[in-house]
Amino acid sequence: MTDECVQVSCPAPLSFSLRLLQWSCPENCRYVCMQAVTDKAIEEGLPVYQYYGKWPFYRCFGIQEPASVLFSIGNGLVHAYYFRQIQKQVPSSYFFKGFMLLYTIIGMNAWLWSTIFHSRDTKFTELMDYFSAGLLVLYSLYYAILRVYRLTQGLIIQALGVLFICLFVAHVGYLIIVTFDYVYNMYANVIVGGCQIAVWVGWFLVQTAQQTPAARSHYAHLAVISGIGVSLAMCLELFDFPPLFRVFDAHSLWHLSTIPLSIVWYKFLMQDTKHETNTKSYTAVKLLPA
Repeated sequence: MTDECVQVSCPAPLSFSLRLLQWSCPENCRYVCMQAVTDKAIEEGLPVYQYYGKWPFYRCFGIQEPASVLFSIGNGLVHAYYFRQIQKQVPSSYFFKGFMLLYTIIGMNAWLWSTIFHSRDTKFTELMDYFSAGLLVLYSLYYAILRVYRLTQGLIIQALGVLFICLFVAHVGYLIIVTFDYVYNMYANVIVGGCQIAVWVGWFLVQTAQQTPAARSHYAHLAVISGIGVSLAMCLELFDFPPLFRVFDAHSLWHLSTIPLSIVWYKFLMQDTKHETNTKSYTAVKLLPA
């Protein structure tokens, strides 16, 4: 069927939206045939299958996975919004302001590449999506360690930063040079994410054990809700299913769930900042020597 489509359709030019997203005629024919086969399967009450490793989504103006794209944009907007809020509301004297702003930038980058990848799946966009997401997960652990253990010494901060950079470079290098192992990449992110959650849960337990209300940090539960919520939402990936209406699959719903969870996370950061600045625990930090 695909060969017949190529012979009949490829002499005609593709639409502007398809050419903009660099669809080739054979790729477009595979999409058309995939939809035709899926239509037939649904009509006959047969299961819906993946083709070329993808569910048969309805595309929109050449965008392969419209729901995942929309929800990725939503996540990116959350990070962009709180970038401005941190700039405006967090005092420049607060020790972790620079680290918080860097978190929002890394978050915006991750969701930008998620948007691009789900718009058009190529090997390059896939790599950038995976690596950007991995960087966000790793930096989240880095920030958690700095904040929870109140690491304020410049040398320790820099040494820990170099260690994390080396881990990230080694991870990326292995996937590019040795083999792109999807299972390894998944486990690496799960382990790092689990470590981050463990750090925040431990901090939460310490805060709730404090005797004085002022030291208890009543907002501490927000970090735990955000972290555990993300972990529970990841279970959607384990129970994948054919896309509802050929638009919403488990992965897109996972992206949807991270929007409110990101808001919860940033509410924690803002309340944590308010608490810490009121106690005047920190002053500004220089990441590098002058």
